[in-house]
Formats: sequence, structure tokens, C-alpha cells
Amino acid sequence: MDNLTKKNNISNIKLTTARKSILDILVNSNKPLCYEDLKDKIIMDKATFYRNISFFEEQNLINSFESNDKKRYFEIKDKEHIHFICSNCSTIECIYQKPNFSLDGYKIDTIILKGKCKECNLNEQ
Repeated sequence: MDNLTKKNNISNIKLTTARKSILDILVNSNKPLCYEDLKDKIIMDKATFYRNISFFEEQNLINSFESNDKKRYFEIKDKEHIHFICSNCSTIECIYQKPNFSLDGYKIDTIILKGKCKECNLNEQ
């Protein structure tokens, strides 16, 4: 959490107990998490969770995206990376390899690739 505070200058944000709980979990996760992944680890209702998540998005502290399962996933905004979502098992992976393409004149915020993960691809052969 200290790295997040220094990097994103969140010292001017009021860190309530609910906000700190959510941020602590997201900071310590190595993958994006949905509400269902978090609900057993936090003590707050769904409305409070989403109100705080919206606040974090407005403050540019977290990224979010929707997956195959129609759930919204959240993660701390840190290193730019690509998300790979398996069409078969719905696993979400963070890929830190830089893509070998660019789009002239565009600023890309998010790249989500869909296909078969390595494991599903191997099991099919």
C-alpha cells in the first residue's frame, strides 16, 4: 500500500476503512479481481463496494474491464499490460510483453485479447 501511496499520491484521498480494505486486497493481488472474488474478504455491502470502486476509477487508481462471464474485474493501475481472456476456461492473464503493433494517431488505454490459453490449447491437441 505504501508504494501505491507514493506512486499515485493518494495522500489527499480520504482513506476510509472500506477504501483501505479494497485497496489492500487489490494491491496484494497478482491478477484482476471481480466483486465475487472480494466479497468474502471485505465487510461492506455491494453498494458501498461499487461506490468506492467508482471513486477509485475517477481518481485513476484502478482499471476495470468486463470478461467473458459478464463480470467486471478490477486491478490497481500500475504497469501497462495486456489482458488475455481464455474463450474456453475464462481464465484471465496479465501479459507484460509489449505488443508488436501500434496504431498511428491513436492512444491505446487497454488491450484485451481473447483466444485459448496455453493450457486449453495444449489439452486440445
